[in-house]
Amino acid sequence: MVARARMLLVEDDAALVELVTWHFSRESFDVRHTPDGEEALLVAQESPPDIVLLDWMIQGLSGLEVCRRLRRMPATQNVPIIMLTARGEEEDRVRGLETGADDYVTKPFSPRELVARVGAVFRRVRPALAGEQLNYADVEMDTVGHKVRRGGKTVPLGPTEFRLLKHFLEHPGWVFSRERLLDSVWGHDADIEPRTVDVHIRRLRQAINAGGHPDIIRTVRSAGYALDAEGKL
Repeated sequence: MVARARMLLVEDDAALVELVTWHFSRESFDVRHTPDGEEALLVAQESPPDIVLLDWMIQGLSGLEVCRRLRRMPATQNVPIIMLTARGEEEDRVRGLETGADDYVTKPFSPRELVARVGAVFRRVRPALAGEQLNYADVEMDTVGHKVRRGGKTVPLGPTEFRLLKHFLEHPGWVFSRERLLDSVWGHDADIEPRTVDVHIRRLRQAINAGGHPDIIRTVRSAGYALDAEGKL
C-alpha cells in the first residue's frame, strides 16, 4: 500500500465515514472527509487527493456529477475514483464507470474488500502516473524527453498521438469511449467532433505498428478503444 496516501472520502453516512476512516488510517492513509459534493470539488481543487471514495447519493451535487467534474478538472483528471453506492443494478454500475469512475463498490461492503479494491486501483494507476517512464509490452515512453520506442526503435509521433498513447499507457486494458478520450486528451472545452478521435487513433496505429509490429490498440465494438496487447477485450 502507498505510504501516507491522501484520500478524499465523500460520504454523508456518519457511521460509514467512521468505519472507512478507521480502516484506511490503519493503512497509513490521510483521510479527508466531506458529505457535500460542492465542497468535495473545492477540496480536490485546493489539495488534489491520491484517490477519491465517492458516494453516489450525497448532499448537494450527485456523486455522478462530482465524478464528471473531477474528470474535467486538470488537477484531478487522472486521480482514481471509486464509487460507493447501494445501487447495484448493472445499468447503474455502467453509468458510474462511463462517467469516469475506476471502480464501483456496492453497499453493504466489507471494509477489507474496500481496502483491497483501493490497493488494486493503486497498483494499476499510481505507478504509471508517478513515473517518467511508461512501459507496455515492447512500447517504451519517456514522458520527460517526449520520446517513444517500440522494440528498441524510435517511433515518431505528433503531439496529439503522443498524448493519446500516454493516456493509454497510463490505463492499460481500460476501454475508453471517443467522448472520454476527447475529455482526457483534448480537454472538455475542445470543440472537436468525436470522429476526430478515429483519425488520430488511425495515425497512432500506423506509427507504432510500422515494421510489422502487432496492433496493441483494440477497437472494442460499441464501446471505444483500449490498449490490449493480448487481445482479451
